[in-house]
Amino acid sequence: MKGTIFGLILLLALSAYKFMPEKTVLKEEVMQDKIEKLLSEMTVEEKVGQMTQITMQSISKQPGNLDTVHMIDTAVVREAITKYHIGSFLNVWQMAYSKEHWHDIINLIQDIALNETKVKIPVIYGIDAIHGVTYTLGATLFPQAISMAASRNPELVKKAGEITAIEMRASGIPWNFNPVLGMGREPLWPRFWETFGEDVHLTTVMGRNYVIGQQGDNMGDPDRVATCMKHYLGYSVPKNGQDRTPAWIPERMVRDIFLPPFEEAVNQGCLTVMVNSGEINGIPTHSDSYLLTEVLKKELGFKGFIVSDWEDIERLHTRDMVAATPKEAVKMAVMAGMDMSMVPFDYSFYELLVELVKDGEVPMERIDDAVGRILYVKMKVGLFDNPYPDESMFNKFATKEFTNINKEAAAEVLTLVKNENDLLPLSKDAKVLVTGPNANKLSVLNGGWTITWQGDMEEAYPHEKNTVLEAVQAKIGTDNVIYAANTEDAVKSAGDADVIVACLGEAPYCETPGNINNLALDSKQIELVHKLSGSGKPIVLVMIQGRPRVMNEIVDKSGAILVAMLPGMEGGDAIADVLFGDNNPSGKLPFSYPKYVNGYTTYDYKPIEEFDVNYVTPQWTFGHGLSYTTFKYSDLKLDKSDYSKTDEIKVSVKVKNTGKRAGKEAVEVYLTDLFGTVTRPVKQLKAFDKILLKPGEEKTVYFSLKSDALAFYGRDNKKVIEPGEFKVTVSNLSQSFTVN
Repeated sequence: MKGTIFGLILLLALSAYKFMPEKTVLKEEVMQDKIEKLLSEMTVEEKVGQMTQITMQSISKQPGNLDTVHMIDTAVVREAITKYHIGSFLNVWQMAYSKEHWHDIINLIQDIALNETKVKIPVIYGIDAIHGVTYTLGATLFPQAISMAASRNPELVKKAGEITAIEMRASGIPWNFNPVLGMGREPLWPRFWETFGEDVHLTTVMGRNYVIGQQGDNMGDPDRVATCMKHYLGYSVPKNGQDRTPAWIPERMVRDIFLPPFEEAVNQGCLTVMVNSGEINGIPTHSDSYLLTEVLKKELGFKGFIVSDWEDIERLHTRDMVAATPKEAVKMAVMAGMDMSMVPFDYSFYELLVELVKDGEVPMERIDDAVGRILYVKMKVGLFDNPYPDESMFNKFATKEFTNINKEAAAEVLTLVKNENDLLPLSKDAKVLVTGPNANKLSVLNGGWTITWQGDMEEAYPHEKNTVLEAVQAKIGTDNVIYAANTEDAVKSAGDADVIVACLGEAPYCETPGNINNLALDSKQIELVHKLSGSGKPIVLVMIQGRPRVMNEIVDKSGAILVAMLPGMEGGDAIADVLFGDNNPSGKLPFSYPKYVNGYTTYDYKPIEEFDVNYVTPQWTFGHGLSYTTFKYSDLKLDKSDYSKTDEIKVSVKVKNTGKRAGKEAVEVYLTDLFGTVTRPVKQLKAFDKILLKPGEEKTVYFSLKSDALAFYGRDNKKVIEPGEFKVTVSNLSQSFTVN
């Protein structure tokens, strides 16, 4: 029996034949033959089972937490696989497991799948390993994505992806629900910190490097995993800022801003995608055949499979009201292009889809297409070669080398946004008052999806890692540190200190529980700074948070402000290193830090917005970030002043360290299209590079902008490069050119 998957994949394979080594082509052909053979032998029930994913809680006797050991229910696992033919499982129940326990779980699942079923298809297990293997105890946990974007270091993102893949495989898990490629352009949204920020190019580059780091040249290698780009599409900009609520995005904006990171991930071989839990322009994305099939599968040539988010197919009926019955919801989603349902608690999707196929309401062609895609990914990730965990990988888990790379990442993500009169770095002989709600917790440095879903089980965090307070104490000695856990004690102690370090921001949260209706920083924290300012002692603010909380009324009360966001498990030490000068900060904001709760816009705003200066003026703009040294830019050059539409634009600029200490600088190239048939942004980031300069050292940095950097979607929603005048800007320098 042949489904449409064979024609699609065969066509893609043949079209790429002349570009692929003979061995690769043969491997693809063998893979397709095996898929075709399996499909011909499978029943409807076995096929629909492959399309069904259920969660760990559904197959467990009891959750795991600090007091009880998680227990899986073997009988229920057996029923899920042998009766309902389940092809995928996900998640944990309550909190992270040891890698040894993960091996027990995966071994049991694969034993049943391979030894007690007719088709012997291995199960694929998926997990949210979004800043390291967050659901394996003791894993290397990096800064969250919003912080990694501040590093402007794609190589660090790639390394984090590689290490996460190794530790996932050491846990026996081959499929990661990451990276998040939504654009962080709505700071109220509680998943803002899972993004790489507001810029298209930055997100595209960081996402590309993460996919490459995770999958390598062959995701079937024992130290690589399959990635899952999410959440397709437009999930990150709900109109009211609340999680899983409607977005309104014109087609031109979809294509100019939201689609490019996903398109690049597809080009890099990402073979799974998770769908937006909300809706765009009145259409729930899980039912949007245009976005799922026409754009993703046909236009972009996506070869892998599409998985739903949590319960979202059923919600087409229960929440979105676009399907009159649960059965209609299943039909609507599958026919729109959904390949796998994260059900996740029962077998309702399986039962309803089997009925739909047998009643002729869902054609077997569509089922074979979906299952063929799932089998293809299982083969690509190596499950048919060896589905079992490898204990020898234990010695590659959370190594000293990985910790050192994590420390490097934490050091580069910290962004100094204010340093009046060079208050920082602090003297190690200073008497320091450390206070604020985020001063003495590890959970706040990591955020959601860490050990538990909400990331807020402080007692489960590793005691050997340092909070900010502990790191400061280790840096300058406990005798030089005063700790005040509340406002009253902090105000009383301020007179005994030389300087105050106030760690502010947010407690951990994830998804809908993180919804807020006011972007302003908590009033009690504002009050704390106001009262501390009365002491006359200099104040350093350390902002540890998942989104930029508005704090304009205390900015002038503070001599220095360090935006740390969510710097991960090594974040405490990294913050102390910056505060006392053992590290020179080099982060650049990946978002525009708002000054007002109702006056937010991104850096790439339109010219008409400049008529309201208060609206477009942020507290600090995208790309802002200070150093303990100074850099001078000069000699910005283009290779010529007139270009054709197909020319590459060669850009060079000199950067000199004019200060007294070594420092890293992110050199950013912005492009302005001065006139267009649709209004163009005032500027757009098109290239960046991070360099290290010693005192007095000067380097010439070179960039090459491909012609596609000039392209946008015009009035007819088609991609175009229009002739006219353009401007390149690097720091305070600019050069104009024309395109003919």
